[in-house]
Amino acid sequence: MAYAYDDQNIFAKILRGEIPNNTVLETEHTLAFRDISPKAPEHVLVIPKGPYVTFDHFCNAASDAEILDFTRTAGQICKMIGAEPGEGGAGFRAITNAGEDGVQEVPHYHLHILAGRPLGPMLLMR
Repeated sequence: MAYAYDDQNIFAKILRGEIPNNTVLETEHTLAFRDISPKAPEHVLVIPKGPYVTFDHFCNAASDAEILDFTRTAGQICKMIGAEPGEGGAGFRAITNAGEDGVQEVPHYHLHILAGRPLGPMLLMR
């Protein structure tokens, strides 16, 4: 499948500095920032700086350096927000949405890291 990246999406604008954000951590290939509409006491978005649309697009097209940097940054965020189970934290949820069925709202791959309260069941059957 070919992925058409929209360089006018809100995360692309954040990466270009056109829209401000509350940065938690920035690395060579990754930006992590607080969600403007948090769904938990801790809600951080982790995005690659490259033009990737979905998780599978990122996994299949990103360089090894981008994938490693993104993954390590996500792990650092869990530590920074005190959510690491076994390290004193009570845990977290990491979510990414892809496409229409996944209810993806921004066409730029992003990982939500949520923590700070019990988050309930993953999905409810309909």
